[in-house]
Amino acid sequence: MRNVHDLIERNTGLMVVLILIVISFGALVEITPLMFQRQTTEPVEGLKPYTALQLEGRDIYIREGCVGCHSQMIRPFRSETERYGHYSVAGETVWEHPFLWGSKRTGPDLARVGGRYSDDWHRVHLMDPRAVVPESNMPAFPWLAENTLDGELTAKKMEVFRDFGVPYTDEDIAGAREAVKGKTEMEALIAYLQSLGTALK
Repeated sequence: MRNVHDLIERNTGLMVVLILIVISFGALVEITPLMFQRQTTEPVEGLKPYTALQLEGRDIYIREGCVGCHSQMIRPFRSETERYGHYSVAGETVWEHPFLWGSKRTGPDLARVGGRYSDDWHRVHLMDPRAVVPESNMPAFPWLAENTLDGELTAKKMEVFRDFGVPYTDEDIAGAREAVKGKTEMEALIAYLQSLGTALK
């Protein structure tokens, strides 16, 4: 037995192959059952796909790097649920591509921010964060109020998401351009923020 152990330790290539086999087996054991659990593959009751404006807002959220400072996943710990609300469940994010759970919390978690503040509050906060949260270290995003959307690619984005299983209808896709055309990036981002965490009551 000792000779086999020595052989594996002295042969780097064999050691790497065996490590990969062990990691692959462990990943299969952990991940495969989740693919068959209803709670991880089906949306929670009341979950709606993002509207065209919310979808554009999500892209702005990604573009501006918001996910670098704000997570969107509340862990099932008392300290988190008391501060942010009900812990996140998998069924809330089945239509998210990519997931924006994040892990860095320079700013607060935004998983349940929808409806917590008014649109006007969000507008002021994005224009000058310290006007509403004096200790904030978040940068201002004044250009969002100036940049307007043309909606040229919105329908194509929705088609791609439909291919991933998001239940967009032909009517949703056909009206996407008109739904966002002329709206500001600020309006889109606020629409997205106001949708976060509203499906889970």
